[in-house]
Amino acid sequence: FSLKTQMIRNENKALCKDPKQRIDIEKVKEFYGRIKYSLTSDQEKALSEILKDMNSTSLMYRLLQGDVGTGKTLVAALALYANTLRNDQGALMAPTDTLARQHFLTLIDLFKDTDLKIALLVGSTPKKERTQILKGLINHEIDIIVGTHALFSEDVNYSSLGLAIIDEQHRFGVNQRDALKNKGRAVDVMYMSATPIHY
Repeated sequence: FSLKTQMIRNENKALCKDPKQRIDIEKVKEFYGRIKYSLTSDQEKALSEILKDMNSTSLMYRLLQGDVGTGKTLVAALALYANTLRNDQGALMAPTDTLARQHFLTLIDLFKDTDLKIALLVGSTPKKERTQILKGLINHEIDIIVGTHALFSEDVNYSSLGLAIIDEQHRFGVNQRDALKNKGRAVDVMYMSATPIHY
């Protein structure tokens, strides 16, 4: 798995992103300095590496792995926040409605004192609400979208998808993961997993 990941990372280094506004790292630090959670040294290290990748001219392809309760979601949330600082949209995809709703509520609470617009899109989203969300995505009225497989449905389009985060990535097929990142141009990708992967 490590060899395969390194090969993909090397391939991505040859793929340059469109010119993007650099993320102001100090603004990210200022934000997480105000929240009620303190980052562990491992979280700070992971976030630092992620932000470095996102500010690189090459595509990010990263796996964030850790046991349940180690704070992967907080690191992912801060990466999504950083992504908005370069005026891009972020997507966080989970394999089940329950997990997607859990992530959505976490982000709503974390970003309650900001102007960020966050939406939830799952298979059971009512048609009228879904239509409004699809419009909000294409018009860039939504900064962060959380959801399930619905995020890469054919009728879902983004104004400027810059970061795709896929939780429990082992529960999605390769084509499904690609379907999400292909919704944008030169999208940074991060996978999250609490499951050790063996080949």
